[in-house]
Amino acid sequence: MSSLKGLASVAAILAAAAAGLWAGQTGMLKLPMTTPAAMTEVHPAASGPVIYYRDPNGKAFYSLTPRNTDSGQAYVPVLASEDVSFGPKAKAVAQVADAPGGAKKIKFYRNPMGLPDTSPTPKKDSMGMDYIPVFEGEESDDGAVKVSPGKIQRTGVETVVVGRHHITRTIQAPGTVAIDERRVAVVAPKFDGYVVKVGEATTGTHVKEGDVLATVFGQAILDQAARLLIEQNSGFTRGDDAFTPPGLKGPGGVVGASRRLQNLGVTQDFIDQVKHGRSVPDTFTIRAPISGDVLERNWSDGQGFKAGDVGFRIVDHSMVWMMADVAEGDIALVRAGQRVKVMTRAYPGRTFQGRVTVVYPHLMKETRTAQVRIELPNPDMALLPDMYGNVEIATGGSGDALSVLASAVIDSGNRQVVLMDLGNGRYEPRDIKLGRTGDGFREVVSGLSEGDKVVVNGNFLIDAESNLQSALKGFDAPSPTIPSSTEATQ
Repeated sequence: MSSLKGLASVAAILAAAAAGLWAGQTGMLKLPMTTPAAMTEVHPAASGPVIYYRDPNGKAFYSLTPRNTDSGQAYVPVLASEDVSFGPKAKAVAQVADAPGGAKKIKFYRNPMGLPDTSPTPKKDSMGMDYIPVFEGEESDDGAVKVSPGKIQRTGVETVVVGRHHITRTIQAPGTVAIDERRVAVVAPKFDGYVVKVGEATTGTHVKEGDVLATVFGQAILDQAARLLIEQNSGFTRGDDAFTPPGLKGPGGVVGASRRLQNLGVTQDFIDQVKHGRSVPDTFTIRAPISGDVLERNWSDGQGFKAGDVGFRIVDHSMVWMMADVAEGDIALVRAGQRVKVMTRAYPGRTFQGRVTVVYPHLMKETRTAQVRIELPNPDMALLPDMYGNVEIATGGSGDALSVLASAVIDSGNRQVVLMDLGNGRYEPRDIKLGRTGDGFREVVSGLSEGDKVVVNGNFLIDAESNLQSALKGFDAPSPTIPSSTEATQ
């Protein structure tokens, strides 16, 4: 029984709803606030010439001439009175509210893309973008550009105060590691002889000062060593350096055997050994004159040699040179003593510090570069000869100069301009003359004073706004009876 009662209740509700719907459709039942005047909004009829044509399906496609869609539907013409955005009343209120300085009269509307096209009434361009209103008082005759605060905030315009800065320019150049010519030692005997035994040093090995390089025999060494013993035993000596025969006194004395041995390259230890041992050794030991790496080893056991023949060549790599190739246009800025940073491929992230020592007085005509010698400490022997490197030379004067950030300069090649901030959204283009160029700064020779404010970010936007306003000044506000240039082409 309960289920039957539920079904009956549902049927009654459906019947009542159907009856109310029938009464409303036939006009027998009238509810409050449902009058036609309240439910219907009256729109005025469209008027004016055809401005453009839009897609019939509401897509964002527009055309200046009649056309059809891909499916064959004709584009819908848009008349002048229809060319407003979301209701003319709301748009007019928004335009007046956005006008600088409060409510002002709109003079005309300009093309949003900066084209020299104006209109006395609101309209859209061929892409469907609204024309921008131009209010009275926006344009001034003092050459300044006025930008609304909202646009300044949206575009991120940034200004800084002109001041004095140290102009430093970093010159970059490729370079190659070279050995220090002053740190090369050559082992070349000053007498004839032959090699008895070569030591353990080979090409590329590191030797310390005093290490044995070779044991050699030289007849000239033996002769002078024997003469030294004769002088010592006979007593005809003047100190250790001269021998005076009987009857010859004063400055006419001849050079003794000890001095001759020194001239032949014999060490003082060998001379002392002969004196104290009172014997002449058969061989003479040649030792490393400096600590360094062996570049050449030209001797072998039993090999003969002449006076002046190179047996070993040793170089000290604790200090190396970087030979940088500086471009011809930058060579005038390089001076001895300037600081240098060097980076190499072998050690990414590591920086070697050095200083300029010599600027070579000639130019290589093939590359139009000049070589610059840089001294680099190399205590851990990381820098090897012929290793490539990137050189950064810090150049610049010692004093500060009036300068601006490089981003503040609009450089057309023949003209350099900055935009001065006059306050209240007004900017004035100012011609300047530039001097030296540094890292991020450019010296100002004339055109600005210390304390002036210039635009460093967003200046190209203001420059474009300036060009647009200059172009619009050549057009008077069109008369309402004269169609715009777009309408005239229809």
